[in-house]
Amino acid sequence: MHKYLKKYFGPKEFYKKTAKIAVPLSLQNLLSSCMGIIDTLMVSWIGMVTAVGTAAQIDTLCSMIAYGSIGGTSMFSSQFYGAKDFKNLKKTFGLSIILASINALFWFSIATFLGYQILMFYMPDVNIVAYSLKYLNIARFGLVLGSINFAFSYMYRSIQNAGVSLKVSILVMICNIVMNSCLIFGIGFFPKMGVEGAALGTVIAQCLGLIVYVIHAIKTKQPFFGTFREMFVIEKEFALPILRKVVPLIFNETLFGVGSTLFIKAFGQLGKDSMDAYYVGNQIYNTFLFIVYGYGNAISVLLGVRLGSGEMDEAKREANYHLGLSLVLSIILVVGMILFANPMVAIFGLTNPLISLLAIQIVWVFAVKVSMRLFNFIIFSILRAGGESKVIQLLDSGILWVIGLPSAFICVNLLHMNSIVIVLLITQVEQLVRLGFGILCVKSESWAKDLTVLVD
Repeated sequence: MHKYLKKYFGPKEFYKKTAKIAVPLSLQNLLSSCMGIIDTLMVSWIGMVTAVGTAAQIDTLCSMIAYGSIGGTSMFSSQFYGAKDFKNLKKTFGLSIILASINALFWFSIATFLGYQILMFYMPDVNIVAYSLKYLNIARFGLVLGSINFAFSYMYRSIQNAGVSLKVSILVMICNIVMNSCLIFGIGFFPKMGVEGAALGTVIAQCLGLIVYVIHAIKTKQPFFGTFREMFVIEKEFALPILRKVVPLIFNETLFGVGSTLFIKAFGQLGKDSMDAYYVGNQIYNTFLFIVYGYGNAISVLLGVRLGSGEMDEAKREANYHLGLSLVLSIILVVGMILFANPMVAIFGLTNPLISLLAIQIVWVFAVKVSMRLFNFIIFSILRAGGESKVIQLLDSGILWVIGLPSAFICVNLLHMNSIVIVLLITQVEQLVRLGFGILCVKSESWAKDLTVLVD
């Protein structure tokens, strides 16, 4: 027993170092989740939860692919920072902005020209889609802003200065709450815009965030921020090795993003009441993911710096410590979600008691999911630190398409199950399979590689 404790639970210094990066990142993710809850809460007061949730699927797809490109370049940025190679750090940041902007412009075009068709695919209800389209026609202008903000946030994480991103997130959240309140309900001299006000308030907040990021980077002379030429004039010899690692992640996030939204298509067949409950339950689930994403992103940074510095044995040892800590955190998350399910659902003020009960039951199912999701994300973060993008692709989107999605559509269309709670519970077998294969990949230690040697 003592042998395993020593292998999977590290010294105090390890936890202090991890907390220094993970706590600000977790708080930043918590703020984002709270902002999502507040948005959902406000639109629930005007009966637009499903309309906004459906419109948000395009933003979800854009964000997930942006995560693939920016998360991919961050594998290199954290290692360049560990190697003190600031010249290539600037180029990596420029490349991340280019990739994120191309992706955002693509989805802006999709929202502009195919918005109605896509919304009808997810929720074939003309009345709901009419309001979804009103939201989307304004929210699409925030896609590029949000993607570039994402690139800044990840770069600050990579250089172990997550506190900046946390402060910007606080500012953006406050702005979003104030503008949403004013524009949705017409407070003061602001017009009452309803669902369109929710979209405009978010776009204004994203614009403010980008302005603050740029001003701070210039004034503090951040090591990743340089002249236009230093960041955006990128030689083929530099870009190709990075793209070989990044493209599989982009492909993975594309498949995973499309697959995740197809769950909405499957669940949407169960009716508006089920979807109202699902969106509320999912928003609560996303709130508890702040630990998952904050801690996982911290792991990628910490192990990336270790690998970039050539400290392979230390990286392998700390990977085991992270798995041990994940066990403790998963227990805390499960207990927290079960205990707070009732009061958190009550915040949304759902008038139908059956929908409220359904939302609570969905949160209980998500409590099962979050425990395995934590382990899986930590595994992906360890693999990502060493550039194992193809393995991540197989574990992530591969298992979703082979196991997760088929199980959802079989339950709804072939077995004709009408309970979203049961269907959602059955689909969690996907997380369990992913967990088993993921642990084997980490234990192989093939991920412990120095990526800086790939770039001239």
